[in-house]
Amino acid sequence: MLHALLAVASGSLVGFTLGLIGGGGSIMALPLLVYVVGVPSPHVAIGTSAMAVAVSAAANLAGHARARTVKWPCALVFAAAGIVGAAAGAQLGKMVNGERLLMLFGMLMVAIGLTMLRPRKSAGNPDVKLTRESIPRLLPLLLGIGLAVGMLSGFFGIGGGFLIVPGLMGATAMPLINAIGSSLVSVTAFGLTTALSYAWSGLVDWLLATQFIVGGAFGGLIGIRLARHLAGRSKHVLALVFSGVVIAVGLYVIARSLLS
Repeated sequence: MLHALLAVASGSLVGFTLGLIGGGGSIMALPLLVYVVGVPSPHVAIGTSAMAVAVSAAANLAGHARARTVKWPCALVFAAAGIVGAAAGAQLGKMVNGERLLMLFGMLMVAIGLTMLRPRKSAGNPDVKLTRESIPRLLPLLLGIGLAVGMLSGFFGIGGGFLIVPGLMGATAMPLINAIGSSLVSVTAFGLTTALSYAWSGLVDWLLATQFIVGGAFGGLIGIRLARHLAGRSKHVLALVFSGVVIAVGLYVIARSLLS
């Protein structure tokens, strides 16, 4: 019973963070499953978190699609390249020692947290499209960056939103809001690819994944409602605070891996 409550609570925290500041929750899923829920195998935690992240991202994608913030052609090309990378990354991840994988994951969390401290620019080209004229310029960038981001996502078993958003912006110069909406196509695809790879190896706890998803749905509703009442400045402060949390958790994961 306690195990189930911890899983739902951890999922709620992930969903709350996603709803409140529009990202970041998925990177917390792995350490929460390992250190709070107590999943003994890092590989099972990776497979389970990947499944939960994929379902959560698909739900959020539906909302962004209704708001017309998804640049579908760019998003689909990026995701297609990323699926290949995620499949390869997941295979590599299963070959790496679990504790070493956690330490590398902690290092990635610290790097992403530091990147989050830099103020984001919302400016961009809202009319960017993948057309016959723009393909020679955009296609190589979308394929190359998508492949690299997908490999990292599959290797660490994360949705990769914090990697995909800057990747899409770097490849196409689309505005932040479009990058966030479009990134959910890849987050869903990468998470599902990684989860299926781990499920094939028997490394997904389906009951735990369901409990985590239920908690995430509940937390997401609360986070979205609270976000509507916060001013832009407050959301910026919350983003800075969350970046600090990501760095702190990353350092904790690294320390636990070194001491184990």
